[in-house]
Amino acid sequence: MADNTKTGVFKLFLLSVRQQVFTFIGMSLIFASIFILNSLSFTLYLYSMELALFFLFIYLLIQYFRYRKRYEAIIQVGEAHSIKDENIAAGTDPADQLYLEKIEELQQGIREMNNLHAERQAEQLDYFTLWLHQIKTPLSAISLLNQSNATPESKKISQEIVRLEDYTHMALNYVKLEDTGSDMDLSQVDLDSVIKRAVKKYSILFIYKGIKLNYQPLNTTVLSDGQWLQTLLEQLLSNSLKYTASGSISIYLNPVKEQTLIIEDTGVGIRPEDLPKIFNKGYSGLNGRLHEKSTGLGLFLSRKICKRLGHKLTIESKMDKGTRAEINMARVKLAVFD
Repeated sequence: MADNTKTGVFKLFLLSVRQQVFTFIGMSLIFASIFILNSLSFTLYLYSMELALFFLFIYLLIQYFRYRKRYEAIIQVGEAHSIKDENIAAGTDPADQLYLEKIEELQQGIREMNNLHAERQAEQLDYFTLWLHQIKTPLSAISLLNQSNATPESKKISQEIVRLEDYTHMALNYVKLEDTGSDMDLSQVDLDSVIKRAVKKYSILFIYKGIKLNYQPLNTTVLSDGQWLQTLLEQLLSNSLKYTASGSISIYLNPVKEQTLIIEDTGVGIRPEDLPKIFNKGYSGLNGRLHEKSTGLGLFLSRKICKRLGHKLTIESKMDKGTRAEINMARVKLAVFD
């Protein structure tokens, strides 16, 4: 690798001194013409050329080492994002020193702007996270008040409260996933308990919309994070309920693929042209635009959670026939050899 770098520097050096080399060749031809036209000793000309070539070689050798130092100094500046005193001293040309000093000024300005941007972003994130946690209190209070004051509109209010909680949790989960320091607590998780908690959360929507739930205990455990897996199932169930006006939602294990959970609905489905883009951040597709219910973050977050958990999420859908979400939670079995 180092030899390739030196070869590349040498080629660049030859390009940088080509004018001097061409000038030397031109001068050599002129002097040769003078020797020939004046019938001077050609041996003297050859001796003069040998001497000139020797001094040219020494000159080019010195210039090459200086050029390589300047080149390495620039590379170090790019890698370290800062300029040291020895980097500036490496370039004897005052113009090179001026360039490096200007680069240092620009880099310093960029560092200050990046630090300021990072501080503002951290402050906004802290405020946003605080707001998300605080909004849970009035939502819980509204839910309790709605339950204690039964009215004809109570069911509708309860549905809207569920949606509000959904959007709040979605935003909070988005913040958590963006935080690279948030760890996953992997352990053996009872899949049935996770599914039951997710279904219970949306029970009021199942009842109000008259959607049938097809689910039988799976009696299986998977290696995952229980909290994040529940969040993933809630998001997929929320999507199914959102776009299923009537019919049923089925939750079952794939009989062919090991530890692969399927959530299947009889909703409106997804257009074939929308399927490749459904995991893109902010993409809502035709259904989301028509129903004005989609944030374009649900499946984006679902895919991100799956990547963190080491699971694989795939979506299959046909228009007016429904959507099938498949979560592959199987782990690769490692063989240990002595």
